[in-house]
Amino acid sequence: MTKTWNNRAWFLVLPVLLLVAFNAIIPLMTVVNYSVQETFGNNLFFFEGTKWYEDVLTSDRFHASLFRQFLFTGIILLIEVPLGVAIALTMPRSGPWVSVCLVLMALPLLIPWNVVGAMWNIMALPDIGLLGYGLNALGIPYNFTRQPISAWFTVVLMDVWHWTSLVVLLAYAGLRSIPEAYYQAARIDGASRWSVFRYIQLPKMNRVLTIAILLRFMDSFMIYTEPFVLTGGGPGNATTFLSIDLVKAALGEFNLGIAAAMSIIYFLMTLLVSWIFYTLMTRGEDQ
Repeated sequence: MTKTWNNRAWFLVLPVLLLVAFNAIIPLMTVVNYSVQETFGNNLFFFEGTKWYEDVLTSDRFHASLFRQFLFTGIILLIEVPLGVAIALTMPRSGPWVSVCLVLMALPLLIPWNVVGAMWNIMALPDIGLLGYGLNALGIPYNFTRQPISAWFTVVLMDVWHWTSLVVLLAYAGLRSIPEAYYQAARIDGASRWSVFRYIQLPKMNRVLTIAILLRFMDSFMIYTEPFVLTGGGPGNATTFLSIDLVKAALGEFNLGIAAAMSIIYFLMTLLVSWIFYTLMTRGEDQ
């Protein structure tokens, strides 16, 4: 018996395809156009080929901002994923406190990114901010506007506060999907708490953790608003991540060719690393 295909279903996704084309493909082609040309205004363009890509890839400035971006993303993943799973394991599975915990976890995610940066900027001020004044009162020298280590500490702490909740909610959803029969069998076998986590909970959370890691990688690798509002990329270039450096090149220096080439490289790197993450984390699932 041959299977028939209903081609009319394509009409249902046609609006989505058109929306994606308008919001993503057309702007992307515009950036590609700028990345291979030079303009001096008046809509006069001169073809430059791969010149801007070569300039970006051989630039010490690009390498430095890229290193800071990868370092920040690595720190964020190492902190937020284990912390999110640990918090999800401590949350109740039933009762009225479930709703309370879920609402509290969701609150940081509802705050706009620029507001988060402004909040932490005020709170971290060394003279009047709760965090800054408290650390200095304890004898810990802290000034995120002058000390690179303090600036990094503040940016990382801000992101952990803002986005760990996402990992918590995803991990909690994975835990809630585990049938009670698995826990009953573990209790009968006398399994320890670690054994339950290692052989039951962690494997069953594999897919949601894959989503959590991918989302947190992409978000942290493309982060811009929060650190820009908090530190402006300073002190000096200490927290000038690749996203901030890109905006500076495009808007601050008006180097459209460099900025466009950097955008394409940035985009391709995000796709490549996300694909590597996904491939490694899903390897062997279908075997």
